[in-house]
Amino acid sequence: MPKVKVKRTRPSLDMTPMVDLGFLLVTFFMLTATMAPEKAVIVDTPSSVSDIKIPDSNVITISIDKNDRVFFGVDGQNTRTALLEKMAGKYGVGFNEQEKKTFSLLSEFGVPVNQLKSYLSMDANSRKNYDKTAPGIPIDSVNNQLGDWVHQTRLTNPKVIIAIKGDQDVNYKTVQQVISTLQDKKVNRFNLITDMEKRPTTL
Repeated sequence: MPKVKVKRTRPSLDMTPMVDLGFLLVTFFMLTATMAPEKAVIVDTPSSVSDIKIPDSNVITISIDKNDRVFFGVDGQNTRTALLEKMAGKYGVGFNEQEKKTFSLLSEFGVPVNQLKSYLSMDANSRKNYDKTAPGIPIDSVNNQLGDWVHQTRLTNPKVIIAIKGDQDVNYKTVQQVISTLQDKKVNRFNLITDMEKRPTTL
């Protein structure tokens, strides 16, 4: 008696749930990802073999570019707003609500306090162009505004740590002035931001 061949059908897989899952993952990453803030100044940091990472929050960043200009930045919109109000009271400068909101969104800046109001009134593109020639925050002994920014930030948020991001071509004297400013404000612990290079292997 001849054998009856059973017709085989290829298995099928419904990909609809996988497509739904893919869209859910894409949506999740879009909603939770944070854009890296645009920096006001480009700093080419020196390299080192240290692998200690700077925290993602509660950080004061003091950037020093190759032209020895000092820029100041601190994370947290609420911290920035409260900080601006403290500095406004100290220097007798008034800022409106729009200027406070603009300041709360800045990742860093490099202008003296007396120029800050006009700086905040610029649009984003004008500020970006101005940053290329901005004078930086004063750090001289007569008018050391960097020390005031650091001090008022620590009063606003005592948890902050300080990181110095200096260009590899910066004048050592400028870095020394920044460190002296921190020491004058009783800050003896800070971090130096560097680029990671390959750790040397032992022979």
